[in-house]
Amino acid sequence: MPSLDKSLVAGLPLFAGLPPDDLDHILREAQSIRYPKGTAVFQQDEEAHSFFVLLHGHLRVVKVTPDGQQVVVRFITPGEMFGIAIAMGRPRYPATALAIVDSIALVWPSAAWPRLVAKHPSLAVNTLQTVGNRLQDAHTRVVEISTEQVEKRVAHALLRLAHQAGRKGEDGVQIDFPISRQDVAEMTGTTLHTVSRILSSWEERGLVESGRQRITIRDPHKLFLLAEDLPR
Repeated sequence: MPSLDKSLVAGLPLFAGLPPDDLDHILREAQSIRYPKGTAVFQQDEEAHSFFVLLHGHLRVVKVTPDGQQVVVRFITPGEMFGIAIAMGRPRYPATALAIVDSIALVWPSAAWPRLVAKHPSLAVNTLQTVGNRLQDAHTRVVEISTEQVEKRVAHALLRLAHQAGRKGEDGVQIDFPISRQDVAEMTGTTLHTVSRILSSWEERGLVESGRQRITIRDPHKLFLLAEDLPR
């Protein structure tokens, strides 16, 4: 793939520890694909035909439950692997990945995975690290939904998103991709009405500022104290 500047991807977690020649070999198997805002990179239960690394943009990963409820599983930010069902031995994608802004990804056919990891074992090690981190995140969210009051769950969710994709500005830390109150509700196992009530209360207290598809944490320290139930 001659058009891609190798220096743009050499530092990504998937390629950690790979010599330049090995990276060249891996990149030759990939293609760069643009996904306009609103398009699906892949659909839940679709055959796992490819695996990906996001180069630019942001994705929302959503799962529809058997009773028809939609859950936001996670957001994908530049540099992250996704769609790695083949690495987990799954023949189909467990969720849908949607571009929430114009996005670009490196795409490999799933058929290349066994060949690439046989030749470059560090790919499998780096992918396992990614899977482990996401499993830990999923465990954390399950515990929160099972044990915490909704206000603390929402605080933890916003702090994680700010850590993942926060951009500091004069007004605080803005979550640097479009995110709605409905997204926050689906991430935290609550309702849009409840999230709207919480965010409105926090706005009055100067903790956050929210608008259409936008959330800024104005006082991250106070929000952290609230999330951890510490004296404020």
